[in-house]
Amino acid sequence: MPVTKPHAVLLISCQDQRGIVTAVSSFISVNGGNIIHAEQHTDETLGIFFQRIEFELDGFGIQRDQIAAAFAPTAKRFGMTVEVRFTDVRPRLAIMASKQPHCLYDLLTRWRTGELAADLQCVIDNHPDHAEVCGEFGIPYIHLPITPDTKPQQEAQVIETLEKYDVDFVVLARYMQVLSTELIADYASRIINIHHSFLPAFVGANPYRQAHDRGVKLIGATAHYATADLDEGPIIEQEVARVTHRDDVASLTRKGRDLETIVLARAVRAHLEHRVLPYGHKTVVFS
Repeated sequence: MPVTKPHAVLLISCQDQRGIVTAVSSFISVNGGNIIHAEQHTDETLGIFFQRIEFELDGFGIQRDQIAAAFAPTAKRFGMTVEVRFTDVRPRLAIMASKQPHCLYDLLTRWRTGELAADLQCVIDNHPDHAEVCGEFGIPYIHLPITPDTKPQQEAQVIETLEKYDVDFVVLARYMQVLSTELIADYASRIINIHHSFLPAFVGANPYRQAHDRGVKLIGATAHYATADLDEGPIIEQEVARVTHRDDVASLTRKGRDLETIVLARAVRAHLEHRVLPYGHKTVVFS
């Protein structure tokens, strides 16, 4: 159900130790807060504790802009890394796309129907194919063509566009270009990419033809945060589908695109709902 009143969300990670849950819940309780949802996980191998705790702001005894400072002594006591989020703050989103339309159109529809709690600022595309559709949605469409010789200049234009629209969060909706390490660093854990799960087994062009030629029995899709290591960022969401010898290349491609749209949408929604905690090469995705 949609949230009708603003809530605060604490995303916490630290070394596992006694008393964390009690300390966090006590901080909320003594300040008049009402916990709506709490979930935790411990990585037993690394000994790291993770928690997502959501509570009502209505009636809470600390102003929202003072919550982080008020919680700081607790965070220091346990050596916590803490992020304070608010459910009524809508990130400013940019979508980057190329020729393939399926992920872009799916996200536009979900955004229009209110499924994605973000303010979509623009679509950046290195092809002109989707200008009309974006116009119908009332979204600025920025066509920035690219060639091997103009890649640095084109990315400079991308960065300029993201700054112009004050973008917080970027989704690569089958954007078929490699971003620079500088751009990725500027948006660390704020760029989500989607690709077929054949990587790295079927890299390069026509992965579904390669999969067909190898007679695969399972295809899939993976959404992850973009990092400097191409297609190796922390995974947020995955899905698979079984296929058989009866599936030709067109059938594999169609089924793969279906998976890509739903996996990307799930990952974007999890990020926007403050349910993802990246750590190292992994993530904790709370329910």
